Amino acid sequence: MNYSTAIKHPIFEVISQASELLNVQSFVIGGFVRDFILKRDISNSLNAQKDIDIVCVGSGIELAQKVAELLPNNPKVQVFKTYGTAMLRTDDIEVEFVGARKESYTENSRNPIVENGTLEDDQNRRDFTINALAISLNKENLGELLDPFNGMEDIENKIIRTPLNPDITYSDDPLRMMRAIRFATQLGFEIEEKSFNAIVKNSERLKIITRERIIDELNKIMLTPAPSIGFLLLEKTHLLHQFLPELTNLKGIEEVEKQRHKDNFYHTLEVVDNISHHTNDLWLRWAALLHDIGKAPTKKFDKKNGWTFHAHEFVGSKMVYKLFKRLRMPLNNKMKFVQKMVLLSSRPIVLATNVTDSAVRRLVFDTGDDIDSLMTLCEADITTKNPKKFKRYHDNFKKVRQKIKEVEERDQVRNFQPPISGELIMKTYDLKPCREIGQLKDAIKEAILEGEIANDYEEAYQFMLKKAVTLGLEKK
Repeated sequence: MNYSTAIKHPIFEVISQASELLNVQSFVIGGFVRDFILKRDISNSLNAQKDIDIVCVGSGIELAQKVAELLPNNPKVQVFKTYGTAMLRTDDIEVEFVGARKESYTENSRNPIVENGTLEDDQNRRDFTINALAISLNKENLGELLDPFNGMEDIENKIIRTPLNPDITYSDDPLRMMRAIRFATQLGFEIEEKSFNAIVKNSERLKIITRERIIDELNKIMLTPAPSIGFLLLEKTHLLHQFLPELTNLKGIEEVEKQRHKDNFYHTLEVVDNISHHTNDLWLRWAALLHDIGKAPTKKFDKKNGWTFHAHEFVGSKMVYKLFKRLRMPLNNKMKFVQKMVLLSSRPIVLATNVTDSAVRRLVFDTGDDIDSLMTLCEADITTKNPKKFKRYHDNFKKVRQKIKEVEERDQVRNFQPPISGELIMKTYDLKPCREIGQLKDAIKEAILEGEIANDYEEAYQFMLKKAVTLGLEKK
């Protein structure tokens, strides 16, 4: 079968020319070929797969350097001698070159021992049959598809399968277990039974993989249209508890005196899927995934009130920091955003039944520019299967959104800075830094949020003068 249409992009012509000059054979392999055949996203698969893997039977580094010489813009070649690879960037495309190789592994490392090899050796080392497909860039058979493991058949049948024995494949490089689940989730494929069982068997091998690599795969699962598919597979294959025990701890239902609570693990996956219909924001999706993690440590049964999860939002927000730190995730504004969403996740729900101006002002003040994200999270949190309840809850949130709009337009409290500064208080009352300054500023803020005064300098100033008297302060 000929796939000349897949290699119409000018970069392939240059690679073919460079290969001929060096007297080596070269092939495009892996994700680019897979995505072209799958017609992912659009007809030109370069928009689906922005990086191209080239394997050559010879030196991948020399081929990359020759390609760079032939390209009009002479791009810089990045060489990774340790791995025998090189990469160049041209026309917003990353092209990675590697010499064909065969690999062997030691028990305690996913870093292989590498030897020069044939194209067949290189295809043998690929993780899945659908990623072992190669298209020739050589003039004698230009565009020919080389498919030694029936990857085309697996694409047609929507199957994730390893080229060789899956037990060896996953034991050698346990990250491939995460990749199998990621591809199954991204592509809507099923993991072949032998491969699935091998993941279960080798699941504990995941411990030799760095947290950064695990999270990289997990984030790709998180950004799929239905992340729950991946999380269910991670749980069934015994991988999930190894890096996200906070999530698997939510699994299960307890019953005491005929009172039960919902399974918060499956509820969480529903929330993540719900929010994925409305946002591609990775960190808002993370907030949905972690919004209930505080429920496991706070779960208690009370004879009067049944199952309770008091302060689970506060506990959960504290857990976010430990989780991010353990998984080597960014301890920056992204983490703080997730913490804030978890902490405030129940506030709009409480508001929904009694939408007062003061409560909305406080919510907007506490949430700032993230108010819309919080409302999106709360709406995704509605997983009831009762149509009447579903409609009622959404209608209530519509009222909250409308009230937020009205309060913001009138009171301008989003990210507001109190109109009276600490410096003005110090100057007015001839004070040095002291407790009374904070007390005055807090009183002014509370008065604005409660609607006692407008978010206005004159009203705030007059309020300050009256409040200062109660604190025993006299104007200078």
